[in-house]
Amino acid sequence: MKVVIAIDSFKGCLTSKEANEAAAEGIRKAYPNAEIIEVPVSDGGEGYMEAFHAAIGGRLEEVTVRDPLTRPVMAKYLLHNDLAVIEIAQASGLTLLTNEERNPMVATSYGTGQLVADAVRKGAKHIIVGLGGSATSDAGIGMLRALIDTFAKHGSWDDIEALKDVTFTIASDVKNPLYGENGAAHVFSPQKGASQEMVLALDERARKFADISAKHFGYDRSQMPGAGAAGGLGYAFLQYLNAESRSGIQLLLDTIRFKYLVADADLIITGEGSADRQTLMGKLPMGILEQSGRVPVCLIAGRISDREDLLEAGFARVECINPPDLPLEEAMRKDVAQHNIRQLFISR
Repeated sequence: MKVVIAIDSFKGCLTSKEANEAAAEGIRKAYPNAEIIEVPVSDGGEGYMEAFHAAIGGRLEEVTVRDPLTRPVMAKYLLHNDLAVIEIAQASGLTLLTNEERNPMVATSYGTGQLVADAVRKGAKHIIVGLGGSATSDAGIGMLRALIDTFAKHGSWDDIEALKDVTFTIASDVKNPLYGENGAAHVFSPQKGASQEMVLALDERARKFADISAKHFGYDRSQMPGAGAAGGLGYAFLQYLNAESRSGIQLLLDTIRFKYLVADADLIITGEGSADRQTLMGKLPMGILEQSGRVPVCLIAGRISDREDLLEAGFARVECINPPDLPLEEAMRKDVAQHNIRQLFISR
């Protein structure tokens, strides 16, 4: 029996690698002769760089950059030949700030631009950018300023030559435009600390920046799907760097040739912290299901709702790892989650 395990991180609890390992241990106890392949996965947010590292190798480059409040912070990105994979959360992530420090009116994406600049200086010709977990809502202005500071001879975007032969792909499943009622400020900035007054100011700031940029370039990509990702960083990459936008999980799965990996498998196991109807709207387990072919896919999660919808979508099994009476605080403990994943497969 061949089993492929590709479970997303259980946010705040387990990494993808840790969840995969727990499932593999349970399967080995239940089926000692099983061939098990563990695939770390991410949809563009936490763990995206590590997932590519596990899949293609390369080396992790470490560089000092500015965090969202311009303080020095060590950040990593993956460099493999002329390919770089950058997680924007490494430099511009919400986890770099305390709750009290969250303020998207001042948070900057400058550090992400520093990561891009470092990768280009070290020979990267294609850069994949995972747009998840940002603390910013600056429409990528900070990122662009860092690139100007690094590469522009006379302080103007049009002076930059170093980026002309570099291609960019943004990896995100966010489809929102830059501004408007479904834009970055209205939908995402409240969780980054924005008041309602800030939301309106951020939205107007993004709108004005898009108007200025459209006049400069002669085209406007502010309403393209994904422009609102990562507080508008998606827009900056689309408008200024001609980035291609891809589903984060599909890009990763295509890179590792997942369809061929699972072609002769007997079972695929995927999962996430909480599974419900939103899972069906392009989240990681759906990406796995879409590339599974005829191989049955088992979906596991710490919390399950809308089970019938998930089964109807094509998952062969939908299993909650936790007993129904387990308190949330207990369920979120790493050792408890690992034990419950293992036991789910041992008891089958």
